[in-house]
Amino acid sequence: MRILALIPGGIGDQILFFPTLKTLKDQYPKAVIDVIVEPRSKNAYRVCPYVKEVLVFDYKDKNGLADYLNLLGIIRDREYEVAVTLGRNWAVGFLLWLNGIPTRVGYQGPKSWFINNPVELKTEQYAAYMYHDLVHGLNISNPCPPLAINVPKEDIEWAESEQRRLDIKESGYILIHGGSSALAKTKGIDKIYPVPKWQRIVEDVQRKQPNLPIVLLNGPDDQEWTAEMLQLCNNLKVISPPDIGKLSAFIAGANLMLCTDSAPMHLSVAVGTYTIALFGPTQADKLLPPKSDRFIGIQSLSKNIADIPTEKILEKMWQG
Repeated sequence: MRILALIPGGIGDQILFFPTLKTLKDQYPKAVIDVIVEPRSKNAYRVCPYVKEVLVFDYKDKNGLADYLNLLGIIRDREYEVAVTLGRNWAVGFLLWLNGIPTRVGYQGPKSWFINNPVELKTEQYAAYMYHDLVHGLNISNPCPPLAINVPKEDIEWAESEQRRLDIKESGYILIHGGSSALAKTKGIDKIYPVPKWQRIVEDVQRKQPNLPIVLLNGPDDQEWTAEMLQLCNNLKVISPPDIGKLSAFIAGANLMLCTDSAPMHLSVAVGTYTIALFGPTQADKLLPPKSDRFIGIQSLSKNIADIPTEKILEKMWQG
């Protein structure tokens, strides 16, 4: 059997979809599972053991007929028996129907004309559970497994080497990620907690735990935030993992991950690191596992992340 999963969205969406892929692989252990994702999300599959081939298609681009015909050819060449689509683009559903894929699973909606196994979309729940509901279209009733990833051995070795380089392997460390998402900025979604407030948190930690290093996670979009943090705060260390596997391994070694809503937050959940995440315009109860004392979401009452009091964050840190 050959299964195709079509998963628009960023790296966070891919990680949240991993439990669904695991259930498909558990249910059909001999099946070959391929995915079609946006180019920006392809690297997520470095830490996913359930997928054979990662194909790319820019779902959010202004795709013309030639783009869809190219996608049609990619799908047709592989002769899939099952397609599971996370998006609700009727054109993609039409391509799946046009390819003659016998079983087409997707969310029920006003434009789900070409989905023959529709599933009710229940948005008021943890996103991983919402995605996992799609397996109901295949008559699978298994509960959603927890987020989990498979970090390559060489990435674990890289993280251990970096911990030795930064002289933090024996002491442990707090990892802070500012969540400076370029895509979120273009959409007008502000997920960035102000640097002066981060400074207060850092100073409180350094006063109470002077021997516990603090490491800034410096991603491709975080250069400005990192530079501002280093100007205001003394004795901070910086790490810039080159790929998602090494990022995951370094997060796994942290005593605490303190971050905003971001892809590294989902990785922190997947590796089981104690996590405190800040939420402004997005909702903690939809993006963190429910009823967990290991993954704590702090929600701004105003939907402006800057309005979260530093005292509330420090209270959660020290009580943990």
